[in-house]
Formats: sequence, C-alpha cells, structure tokens
Amino acid sequence: MMPRAMFEYTKEILRKVSFDAHLFCKELKKATERLLPYELDELRDFILSLIKKNPSLKQCMVYLD
Repeated sequence: MMPRAMFEYTKEILRKVSFDAHLFCKELKKATERLLPYELDELRDFILSLIKKNPSLKQCMVYLD
C-alpha cells in the first residue's frame, strides 16, 4: 500500500508543477530516486500525457532514459 501511495503522491506533485518545466524536471528527478522501476514505467506514460498539454516538459524525459 505505501509504495502505491508514493506513486500517486508523485503524480499529484508532477501534475501541480507541470506549468513550469524547471520545477517539473526537479520533481521528476526526485521521483526517479524514490520510485520502483515498474512505477517509473507507469510514470513515463503519465508524463507523456502531460507533454501533450505542455510540450516544454519534453526536455525532462532525460531523467527517465
């Protein structure tokens, strides 16, 4: 249960800072340090949907490569 809560919390934070690519990158970098590999795969899909709304976030994908 706990890890899933962290995943949902991370998505919420990323959603809230998605207006600012710098903040988004910073939070995404933190997420890569706390989430499990399979969660990062799920997070990638979530982020791709955010990029459709805000293309400037694409630069942050380097943290998931």
